[in-house]
Amino acid sequence: MAEVVEIPYAPRALLEPFHDRTERFACIVAHRRFGKTVGAINDLIKDCLTATLPNTRVAYIAPYYRQAKAIVWDYAKHYTQTIPNIQVNESELRIDFPNGARLRLFGADNFDAMRGLYFDSVCMDEPADFPSSAWPTVIRPAIADRKGKATFIGTPKGKNDFWAIYDRARNDDNWFCAVYKASETTVLDQEELDDARRTMGEDRYLQEFECSFEAAIQGAYYGTEMQLATEAKRVSVVPYEPSVAVVTAWDLGMSDSTAIWFAQRVGQEMRIIDFYEASGVGLDHYVKVINDKGYVYDQHILPHDARVRELGTGKTRVETLNTLGLTNIEIAPSLSLDDGIQATRMMLRTAWFDEEHCGRGIECLRQYRRDWDEKGKTWRMRPLHDWTSHGADAMRYLAIGYKAQAIWDKPLRRNIGGIV
Repeated sequence: MAEVVEIPYAPRALLEPFHDRTERFACIVAHRRFGKTVGAINDLIKDCLTATLPNTRVAYIAPYYRQAKAIVWDYAKHYTQTIPNIQVNESELRIDFPNGARLRLFGADNFDAMRGLYFDSVCMDEPADFPSSAWPTVIRPAIADRKGKATFIGTPKGKNDFWAIYDRARNDDNWFCAVYKASETTVLDQEELDDARRTMGEDRYLQEFECSFEAAIQGAYYGTEMQLATEAKRVSVVPYEPSVAVVTAWDLGMSDSTAIWFAQRVGQEMRIIDFYEASGVGLDHYVKVINDKGYVYDQHILPHDARVRELGTGKTRVETLNTLGLTNIEIAPSLSLDDGIQATRMMLRTAWFDEEHCGRGIECLRQYRRDWDEKGKTWRMRPLHDWTSHGADAMRYLAIGYKAQAIWDKPLRRNIGGIV
């Protein structure tokens, strides 16, 4: 007769369907303080205790390793303390079960540490804050050979990678999907929610407590411009006009993503017809993408550092692109970041976007924001470097580099009003 092990966890009634699910993949969108992290770690513990495969491996993955250690490690130890013969490894954030199963905590900031491992079950907490290549290039392959399970949990931060996961989950019968809004769960009483709304402001409250993917992002540089574009229906269907040449604008990544916008000037309209982003590939890949689009090109705008010679080849990236057949390359003026952002704001006030082909790029612009100083409780005067940076930087190069006749010898008038 198998030994009965009780762990000190009583799941919320709302989470019972999640624990009882039969689907391989799951997505939970939940408000702050709902208890999604506690539920997720206990779901992994359950997978270890009920393992049928030898040497079962499960993983909890936070955006940063230090987050996993500071927030989740104590939960993991607490809920496994009643299991006989459990072994805890503090240095590796690892718990070994008597049946050979193992639970381990990781950070997506060093997702290469998971390369080569296998998992029977993984939980990714706040995947919107993961590097965009973590799931498809390392974590997803790690569950392939044993057909492991994957769970995504988080709170919305705009229409980013987590939104894409949620959008798939809610439309796919092979996924478990649940949304838990504070107004519906009764986890927090109404008095607390009312006070939170007053303190946080409407947009942040809707995002954090009502699970809104549509709420404006705090500190966003282009939030107002992109909202106005949406309201004016300038984010719609914008077809390629064959009689007008296309201009591309690039943000060239070294060890991370490269982003490219495709635009046409038709009369007084700047039409943004396409967007492409990838990582881990050479310049020949991007030249092929450009050629395969079938557009007729006028110029390709690159950042000023494209003229820096690489140590490995002794060539600049401009020279490499020329060798690959890409001509008509222009180098964007070396403006200050503030002047570039202001130029981008001006362009976005009248720009049109093709919603289907520019989806990810549009979200980059909507969510590109200032960095928040937790210690000083203020916005830093620099952008947060995250997945939005590449698309936003490429758009900035388009704004400052497109008009050859523009004069940049004087700084643009800056927005003294502060954050939009």
